[in-house]
Amino acid sequence: MKNLILTLSIFCCTFVFAQKNENYIEIGYSSICCGTPSTDPVINYINQFQKKYKTKPFEILQQQGLGREGEFNLYISISQLSQSQKSNFVKGLQSAISSQNIKRKENSDGTVNFQETQTVTKKDLAKIKNLIIYKNNSKLK
Repeated sequence: MKNLILTLSIFCCTFVFAQKNENYIEIGYSSICCGTPSTDPVINYINQFQKKYKTKPFEILQQQGLGREGEFNLYISISQLSQSQKSNFVKGLQSAISSQNIKRKENSDGTVNFQETQTVTKKDLAKIKNLIIYKNNSKLK
């Protein structure tokens, strides 16, 4: 009887802890006429943040096929970050994206869109089509 109760309690704990609520932030890459902007400023910022705060690698997903010129969204997992790290991460990301949008050519370069207060859950991502694991030419460390 003890073994049965022990087995059930282990199973229940495993199930409860496996169902963690994962949150993602969404970054949209849109085009005006000549394709989407580069992801390099965002990826460089993520790499710097990981080194500075010694965090686990970020899970990054990409939703493709949003337009004729290659528009896409990136979804970056922020669940592994503490509350203060999340705040610092979002502020720095907003700064990197704002800088990229300021430097763009207004009539030809696309924009990067980011709503810092909006998060997407893993449950929401399950409903999205064309979602893949993001792979960049530069390595994420």
